[in-house]
Amino acid sequence: MKDLQQIHDSKAGIQNAAREALFVIKIGGNIIDDNNKLEIFLQKFSAIKAKKILIHGGGKLATQLAKDLGIEQELVDGRRITDAATLKIVTMVYAGFINKNIVAQLQANGNNAIGFTGADANFIRAHKRLSSVSKGIDYGFVGDVDEVNTVAIEPLLEQNIVIVVAPITHDGKGQLLNTNADTIAQSIATTLGSKYEVSLLYCFEKAGVLLDANDDNSVIATINPAYFTQLKEAQLIFAGMIPKLENAFAALEKGVEKVIIGKAESILDLVQAKAGTTIQKS
Repeated sequence: MKDLQQIHDSKAGIQNAAREALFVIKIGGNIIDDNNKLEIFLQKFSAIKAKKILIHGGGKLATQLAKDLGIEQELVDGRRITDAATLKIVTMVYAGFINKNIVAQLQANGNNAIGFTGADANFIRAHKRLSSVSKGIDYGFVGDVDEVNTVAIEPLLEQNIVIVVAPITHDGKGQLLNTNADTIAQSIATTLGSKYEVSLLYCFEKAGVLLDANDDNSVIATINPAYFTQLKEAQLIFAGMIPKLENAFAALEKGVEKVIIGKAESILDLVQAKAGTTIQKS
């Protein structure tokens, strides 16, 4: 019995060692808002010699377009309330201009890329978020992820095609939904964790998780759950960073190998864990 167990463990070790690296990388809206920074990021991203998926946020373009069209926008805790008119705008901007602009720039940098929403190839199924009765909030057409379709993803990755994901999902009944890009990144990373050795990177304008939001030199090198709790209790973490960190810890619990948060321009250092904040499981 012991010999059989050793053989089983040995095979499992070989299988785990054979898993190919996959980088699931999310870029924040502030990078998308700056054409110069986006161009530099995509040049460096294109130099990563591994399988990779890029998830992007929406930036301020949708907000500006809504303003130009006289459609009032409402944000609660940094999240956009998505009524029917706003859903049309974010779909046009996120899935249209931003997604295809990124794809075109990746092609120019020698990366064969394809742009997706959750509705394409039944990529990401979601459900409409329930209204919060206690808070009196109706989120509108905001989605929470239910399922990621790996059957649609894996053949593209095996052809070394870069997948670029816009934060629009669907419910399987014909309804599009505006969905948080950080959550989409986490869901994709965890779903693919059994097949690939997945590193999940959250890239934005800051150098990492900071003790002082105004000081890029105050990067916290590593954060584990206990330290995260201490930082929250001491109110030393910017409120907008908390959901990102919660997504990071959830990803590690579900099989993602590594989660790093850091500056988009430092992407080549982030993939080697030489910069940013590394999130630890324990």
